[in-house]
Amino acid sequence: MATITATALHQLLQDNAAQNVIDVRTPLEFAEVHVAAAKSVPLDSLDPEHLHEHHRLSLEKPVYILCRSGQRATKAADQLAKAGFPNSIVVEGGTLAWIEAGLPVNRGKAKVISLERQVRIAAGFLVLSGVLLSQFVNPAFVWLSGFVGAGLIFAGISDWCGMGLLIAKAPWNQKA
Repeated sequence: MATITATALHQLLQDNAAQNVIDVRTPLEFAEVHVAAAKSVPLDSLDPEHLHEHHRLSLEKPVYILCRSGQRATKAADQLAKAGFPNSIVVEGGTLAWIEAGLPVNRGKAKVISLERQVRIAAGFLVLSGVLLSQFVNPAFVWLSGFVGAGLIFAGISDWCGMGLLIAKAPWNQKA
């Protein structure tokens, strides 16, 4: 999988602003802060066949993919490669690396909790709920905590998080 640094992409954009740059974070994350040249194409609604017509991306040029830190961009690049787009390039470190490099971004007014933090909050809440419910309501509720723990192990091994995909579709993450 091809990658590019944030500073190298910034230089490319300085030389030729007509580059294909997409950001696959949730609409709310995009609204909070994003690279000016990026178009919002959330990972959960990424449709490689419609990139050209809906987002006016040139199929002949490389597609530079951003997310928060690089994980979702890697998944998007895999999707694009499977759909026949060999020129998908992940921006190393994502938007965080772009900001750390001191490169210009567009900032919205709202502050959001990152998707990764939302998953940790939800997982912690479910585990704590399972423990408390098993102690005070019915011992079988301990399986809720076990289920969440198994899901976290699976997410760590496979790099696929069902809870993250579900939370990304939550109404508070869809507001732009």
